[in-house]
Amino acid sequence: MTGSGQRPLLFLDVDGPLIPFGAAPQQYPTYQASPEPQGTGSNPLLARINPKHGPRLAALPCDLVWATTWMADANECIAPRIGLPKLKVVTWPEPSDTDEQDERNGLHWKTRALVDWAAGRSFAWVDDEITNTDRTWVSAHHRGHALLHRVDPRQGLTDCDYVALNEWLQRTIGAPPSHGSA
Repeated sequence: MTGSGQRPLLFLDVDGPLIPFGAAPQQYPTYQASPEPQGTGSNPLLARINPKHGPRLAALPCDLVWATTWMADANECIAPRIGLPKLKVVTWPEPSDTDEQDERNGLHWKTRALVDWAAGRSFAWVDDEITNTDRTWVSAHHRGHALLHRVDPRQGLTDCDYVALNEWLQRTIGAPPSHGSA
């Protein structure tokens, strides 16, 4: 098990990993949710979410947590569409002077909050905006294992991403605690 005796966390962003964007719109397949979750008909980008993501995410050996600006709306609009239960949601702190300095230095505005939220627990973070600056910072400031996995926003999560996440999670479950990023 992980150092804390708990399964690793998987912090999941929505825009990019689940809702691909950035390519020509005709390049994206669309999917019909059945039944269509209430209140989601107004956002046409939701049709880009492949419903197979839900079972694939649920099968990973981790605890899923929304790490998105969708916040609680992810549980109302995304989770039912892909067959996930309501997940915990990272609540983002108010921006501060430190955040502005971090961003000027290339650190993503989510990075500190996710490390704080994990509180030493091993985690994977799936996002389309992760950089080497974030990886370096997490390695220096997080005492558990961490995988910062960048997804191409034009494609969203792919089979290769699921393989990489599953392999890392399986290794992490059996690994002794570390004092940096894996």
